[in-house]
Amino acid sequence: MLTRMTLEEMNAFSAGTLMEQLGIVFTEIGDDYLCGSMPVDHRTKQPAGLLHGGASVALAETLGSMGSMSLVDLSSHAIVGVEVNANHIRKATDGHVHGKATIVMRSRKLHVWEIKIHNDAGALTCLSRLTIMVLEKQQNEHA
Repeated sequence: MLTRMTLEEMNAFSAGTLMEQLGIVFTEIGDDYLCGSMPVDHRTKQPAGLLHGGASVALAETLGSMGSMSLVDLSSHAIVGVEVNANHIRKATDGHVHGKATIVMRSRKLHVWEIKIHNDAGALTCLSRLTIMVLEKQQNEHA
């Protein structure tokens, strides 16, 4: 269950990061999913005026990573992305894209997310999968 952080905490956590620079905002959280949006504007477009594929991947990885952060105790564990892939299905040229990351596999050490990104009209623009490794933090014995 995705409950360790609120949407407000997630959005605050993004301050001063790539997510803030790209305008990514977390918008909805559920038992097994996390949603967010990103503008299609000068920050996220390629020179040809289309949404940059790397921006779509950044949105996908952001949603899955934050989802995994919401599943673990961050005082004792860290999460790291180990693989991300994306199929760019349809172009986006304006408005916003909206992503939904759904966890499809969760174990003690590995999370796999499917992320679907749609344009404002609801058309699928990108389909992505993200694999996250969950690591135990090393405790300092001399603390």
